[in-house]
Amino acid sequence: MNDQGRPRALVTGAGRGIGRAIALALSGAGFAVVVNDLPNSTDLAETVAAIRRQGGDAKPLPFDVSNLGDHEQVAEEAWNAFGGLECLVNNAGVSVGVRDDLLKMTRESYDRVMAINLRGPFFLTQEVARRMIRANSSSFRSIVTVSSINAEFASIDRGEYCISKTGLSMMAQLFAIRLAEHGIGSYEIRPGIIRTQMTAVAREKYDRLIGEGLTPIKRWGEPEDIGRAAAMLASGQLRYSTGEVVRVDGGLALRSL
Repeated sequence: MNDQGRPRALVTGAGRGIGRAIALALSGAGFAVVVNDLPNSTDLAETVAAIRRQGGDAKPLPFDVSNLGDHEQVAEEAWNAFGGLECLVNNAGVSVGVRDDLLKMTRESYDRVMAINLRGPFFLTQEVARRMIRANSSSFRSIVTVSSINAEFASIDRGEYCISKTGLSMMAQLFAIRLAEHGIGSYEIRPGIIRTQMTAVAREKYDRLIGEGLTPIKRWGEPEDIGRAAAMLASGQLRYSTGEVVRVDGGLALRSL
C-alpha cells in the first residue's frame, strides 16, 4: 500500500455496467482505482466522475485488453498511477455479435470473443502478477476475475462465449495455485442474470423465466450485487481462501427436486 495505507486496484471494462459498479464499490471500500475502458469510450470519464463524487480517487487508463502488445506499458502505467496495485479485477468482456446455431459459429466470432474475454485477461494478469511478486508486499493482494454462469450452463447459441468464460474459470484456479506462496489470492465471481446493456436484448425472456421461478431469489441481479462481492474479495475478507468461485446468481445454480 502507499504511505496513507490506501489499497489500489485496476478494474478493466469499467466504463459502465458491472465494471463501473465494481469500481465504485472498491472506491467505497477505500481503494484508489485505476479504471479502464476502450480508448474510444465515452463512458470512462463518467466512471471517474462518479468515483470522485463519492469522495474517492480514480484515474482513467484507456486501452484494449485484447491488444497484447500494449500490456507491458499499460500494466506499468496502472502500477505507477497510485504507486502500486493490491488488486486486479478482470472484468472486460464481450458477448457474441450474433446469437446463432453452434454449427454456424464463424472463426472470426470465435477469435474475437476469445481474444477479449480470455486471451487478453490471461496475459494482463501475468503482467500485473509479476509486478506484485516483485513488490514483495506484506499487504493482502488479489486477482478477481469476473466470469459468467455460462462457465457451467451451456448456451448453444453463443458457444464461443461459454468457452471463453469456462476458460476464465480455470484461469482463476491456475493463478490461485501459482500465486498463493506470494500472498496473492485469486478468485472468480460468477454472475447470473444481471441487468446490463449486454442482457438488455433478452430482457423479456428473462423477465418471464424469473417470474416462472428460474431463480430462487425472484429478481434480476444488479451490477451493484457484483460490486459488493468484488469489494469483499479485494478487501481480504476471505484471505484464507483462494481459487474460490463466488456465485452471484440468485441461486440459479442450485439443484432441487
